[in-house]
Amino acid sequence: MLVTKLDDSKSLLGEAYDLCQEGEYTLALEYYDLVLFKDPKNLMALIDKGVTLQNLGKYRQAIKCYDKVLEIDPRNKTTLVNKGSALHSIRKYHDAIDCYDMALEIDSKYAMAIVYKGLSLGELGLLKQAIKCFNDALRIDKKYDLALNNKAMALQLLKANDKLKPKLQKP
Repeated sequence: MLVTKLDDSKSLLGEAYDLCQEGEYTLALEYYDLVLFKDPKNLMALIDKGVTLQNLGKYRQAIKCYDKVLEIDPRNKTTLVNKGSALHSIRKYHDAIDCYDMALEIDSKYAMAIVYKGLSLGELGLLKQAIKCFNDALRIDKKYDLALNNKAMALQLLKANDKLKPKLQKP
């Protein structure tokens, strides 16, 4: 019976997902590796393994998983956003924006990609462009918390920056 269960990739992926929900990321990785040992091109296992590695702070390893997915399915917009998120976490904001832009070429209404792009633009100090992204995402999903909260924060930073700039006096 155990052998049958181990042969079932779907069952292993379900177990791995449950382990992640319980915060047992290291054990979940073992399940993903079992699936990938049998089927190295299992997209779900590669994506979920990448997300799990990100949850463990292993961003470079996560990026490798996402790259494997993109070799198989270059138009996987979720993986592009996940890779961008991992790149953002290691402060490679320009590379992250490239990933978000690729996802947006596939689906121009992908609100998560737009918001995440805004986050990376904000990290680069491009607050007006970041706010534009947050506004664009809110046009798609009016209640998108991440867009709402970060738009408010970016507006505060922009306002604070304007107060710090010296005003030129007219003669």
